[in-house]
Order: sequence, then structure tokens, then C-alpha cells
Amino acid sequence: MKQFMAMLQKNDDVHPPPTKLLNLAEQLCQELQSSSPSLEELVEAMMGCKNKRDFLTNIHVVRACVSVHIHKGQHDAACRLLEYCKAEEKEELVQLWHEIHYRRAMEKYQTDFLTPLQKFRSRKRNPPPISICPEGLKNRNYPEEVRQHLHRFAAEVTANPDKKQREGLARDMNLQPTQVYNWFANYRRRQKS
Repeated sequence: MKQFMAMLQKNDDVHPPPTKLLNLAEQLCQELQSSSPSLEELVEAMMGCKNKRDFLTNIHVVRACVSVHIHKGQHDAACRLLEYCKAEEKEELVQLWHEIHYRRAMEKYQTDFLTPLQKFRSRKRNPPPISICPEGLKNRNYPEEVRQHLHRFAAEVTANPDKKQREGLARDMNLQPTQVYNWFANYRRRQKS
């Protein structure tokens, strides 16, 4: 840690920072525990230097910074950091984004864990920004022709198909039988309300 701090001070004006310094930052971020004072000190030093953007190209550094912000209850700062960072591991950035919002929800509900439904609602309310999720979130709706086929079957045959009918529909539309089962369960629920 002392070696890193000395190198950081010495190379504060060097752009880009030496690879050795960036590698050492990655190694320290991997080794230190997420809530340790040493990690907080390391993150503070990296985020206080002129080359902080260069450090934020490494996913381990980004993860460490987000972890420290979450630990301190600085959720907005953690979100801004994710939007600003240049790490390539977009899926992991999206996961970190959701983790920040899960923590925020746990604090709001004063609980140590969230149910799958609470997590789902958190993801829906807080979609990741385009900067970390350029292709947008995956659309979980079925294509129009699949939905039309299912609606037609529900209207003309039955809204409560048996196992054999569900398996046939699944084969016809290249879906899993559980997907067909869930679609009809949701369809019936929507019809009631």
C-alpha cells in the first residue's frame, strides 16, 4: 500500500499513468476487503488524483470504488461513478448498478435481504443508463406474432390449456412449456382485473 501511495504521488502529473501503477491498483483492489479502512484510503487516493479516469478503466478498481461508496451510504456517488467509468465489462457494470439500488431498497425497507419481487421492482424503477448499457435492457416481451397466436388460442380454444396443449403451443412457437404456462397464468390474471 505504501509503495502504491508513493508511486501515485510521484506520477500524479504523468499522463497516462505508468502501467505498473495501474496494475498495482488492480492488485490492491482485489486483495483488500470491501469494508476495510485500507481500501477506503486507496479509493480516496485514486479518486483524488488527476488520472482517476485511467484507474476507472479497470473493473476491479471500479468494483472497489462502488463498494466503498455503498459502505459509506453514498449511493448517488456510486451511480455517478458507474456512469463516468470507462471499464469494458458492461454486464458487470449493470450488475453493480442493480446492486447499488438493491442496497438502497434494503435500507429503505430496513431489511437484510430483498425478495425476488422487490429486486425486480428495483430493476424496473432504476434501469441502467445508456453509458453502461448501450444496447438497452433486453426486451422480455414475445414477438408480436407469438403474442397474437397466444391471444387467438386463449380467445378461440381456452384460456386454461392443459399440459398437452401447452406443450404443443411451446413447440409451435419455439418456447419452453413453462413460458407458455406463465403467459396463460398472466393472461388469466389480467382478464380478472
